[in-house]
Amino acid sequence: MSEREMPEQTTAKPAPSRLRRIFDEIKGLVLTGAIMLFAGTAIGQPFIVPSGSMEPTLMIGDEIAAAKYSYGYGRYSAPIGVIPIHGRLLDHPPERGDIVVFALPRDPRQTYVKRVIGLPGDKIQMRGGQLYINGTQVPRTPVGPVRVALGGVMVPAMKYVETLPNGRTHDIIKVSEGPLDDTGVFTVPANNYFMMGDNRDNSLDSRVSPDEGGVGFVPADNLIGRVSRVLFSITPFSNWLDVVTDPIDLRVSRLFHRVQ
Repeated sequence: MSEREMPEQTTAKPAPSRLRRIFDEIKGLVLTGAIMLFAGTAIGQPFIVPSGSMEPTLMIGDEIAAAKYSYGYGRYSAPIGVIPIHGRLLDHPPERGDIVVFALPRDPRQTYVKRVIGLPGDKIQMRGGQLYINGTQVPRTPVGPVRVALGGVMVPAMKYVETLPNGRTHDIIKVSEGPLDDTGVFTVPANNYFMMGDNRDNSLDSRVSPDEGGVGFVPADNLIGRVSRVLFSITPFSNWLDVVTDPIDLRVSRLFHRVQ
């Protein structure tokens, strides 16, 4: 008689209990949420612009996204919270002209947003309201007259396009005379940056010392992220409830608006 192959026998496994299925689903949701939270805080972080110091580029009420990966990760740009480290992981220095969110050196609990004007070793000075970098006047082209708030009063000003030494251009606002029109020469220390607001006469920035309520030089460790886009924008003193009841408070033209 010839031998016949016997079919393989399969042992049936008991179906998972309902409680076990629910637990597995919850575990999957928690893990997915944790991954999304970590990725979101590691990739970028949203901030609301509270002042007009970066007008006309950023407006009061803009929500901006600061890309943390642009400069690597330091103590104030960690995925979660503040970590006690010196230096930056995956360090990539900012370029002149970048818009940067950073932890205020004199009070890291506060975050500011300004433009990088001076790199380590640069000499920065204001003369007669004109910006000089390393002894050379930074060219600017007039665009037209505007009105801006200064000290709670609307005053006439001029809008210019400024061209930095690396070719980067951006808009600035300048009144005819301002308190920071003439300064000494600031030599930017190693591993530090010189920040300025685009609204030149309404910005407490690196031209003002920390003792006088300004920013001073900003250490690389304090950088949080680079700003390149406005997520959305609402008119000052509004909130999302106001937007729902009166959509005019939403600045539609600034939704996902790219800034430079």
